[in-house]
Amino acid sequence: MFPLISAGLPAAVAVVAAVTWGSGGGVHAGLGLLFGMVVGFSLGLTGGGGSIFAVPLLVYGLAVRTREAIGVSLAAVGATALSGALRRLARGEVEVATGLIFAAAGMLGAPVGAWIGGRVPEKVLLVLFAALMVLVAVRMWVQATRRPDEARAVRASVGPIPAGERGPSCRRDPEGRLHLTSRCFAILIVTGLASGVLSGLFGVGGGFVIVPALVLVTGMGIHRAVATSLLVIAMVGASGVASSLAAGRPVPLALTALFVAGGLAGMELGTLTGRRLGGPGLQTLFASAMVAVAAFIVAKSVL
Repeated sequence: MFPLISAGLPAAVAVVAAVTWGSGGGVHAGLGLLFGMVVGFSLGLTGGGGSIFAVPLLVYGLAVRTREAIGVSLAAVGATALSGALRRLARGEVEVATGLIFAAAGMLGAPVGAWIGGRVPEKVLLVLFAALMVLVAVRMWVQATRRPDEARAVRASVGPIPAGERGPSCRRDPEGRLHLTSRCFAILIVTGLASGVLSGLFGVGGGFVIVPALVLVTGMGIHRAVATSLLVIAMVGASGVASSLAAGRPVPLALTALFVAGGLAGMELGTLTGRRLGGPGLQTLFASAMVAVAAFIVAKSVL
């Protein structure tokens, strides 16, 4: 069932994008599709962090208002993550129970982030977004230089769950099953809330928070953490989009469909390309690009 759904999702979005192409204006629609492909390609190439380029591309490339861009970004990232999550769920790579706990907390945090974002001036929001980009870039750089195996593992196929893995707050039995103690549950909830707030506030997937949290808190292997994070991102993204709509901030359907279609196609291409290139080098390259884009945002917002 899941393979059929995941295979049909990109096709369905592509049909919607084709229908909206004529009504969206050729050049504008073409740029929406192209920028979606850029985001998807970077996601597939690096395994994470690429979605953070979505808002700058929408704001400065398509002149979309910041809060509308956040809604489009959430919808696009969520749809892309859903496609990947369904495939990995069918292959048994997702730790469903842990992901659902994390996602439930994130879905509560996303409306809070959207509420905060609605009360922050757009220029301030963009400067805060630039600061987030720098933080993500630093994390990617550290991962690439100090933990290169993790940078490679993000795109690798899932392996067996190592027996007896443990995090600082959660424990696993010899078969790899998580013992959900009260402390473990509480930390999952707090971390999930934080990732949800970031998603609702900035329109990002939050994988740069979710993956290390799953690894460090639960002792989950990096392969399985990446797969589980896709489920979380899809659910939190849906909550964030719903929050934007409830707050009276419409999400333009035509542009969103084009952005999603481009993102799904770009992610496939990026994943195929990434298997032939070195992960750590790509991480440092994208980290440098994030810092450059962050500097551009600050210059445009402040000057």
